[in-house]
Amino acid sequence: MNVEIRRLYAGDDALVKRIAEDVFDEPVRPDRLAAYLTSPGHFLIVALDDGIVVGQCAAVIHRHPDKVSELYIDEVGVSPAFQRQGIARKMLDAMFMIGREQGCEEAWVGTEPDNVAARSLYESRGAVAEPFVMYVYRL
Repeated sequence: MNVEIRRLYAGDDALVKRIAEDVFDEPVRPDRLAAYLTSPGHFLIVALDDGIVVGQCAAVIHRHPDKVSELYIDEVGVSPAFQRQGIARKMLDAMFMIGREQGCEEAWVGTEPDNVAARSLYESRGAVAEPFVMYVYRL
C-alpha cells in the first residue's frame, strides 16, 4: 500500500470527493471545506490511497497575547481498514512540521479517556497525558 500524506490548500476540494468510511465524523460539505481551507491558521492534512481519502488530521493555530503560539490538533481520523499502519503517525508528524513552520512552540490534542488507540498514538510521540476537564456550550 502506498499512502500519500498531503496538505490541502484552498482549491483542493476535488481531493475530498472520495472518502473512506469513518475518516470524518460527519459528511464533508464543500462550503465548510472551502471556508476551513481559506481561514488563516487552519490546516488540513489527508492521507490518500489511490485517490481515496483514508485519513485526515485537522489543526488550528492558537495565538495568545501572553503565551507562545500553539497548534491545537483538532481531529485525527483514519478509516478502520487503514488503521495500525502508521498513517496517523505520519499525519501528526506532517502537522507538527507545519506548526513549527508557523512559529508554534507547542502542540496539543485531547481525546476521550477510553480511546486507547488515540492515547497510544499520542504517547508514542512523546506526550504525557495531563488532567483536563472540558465544558461544552451550545451557541
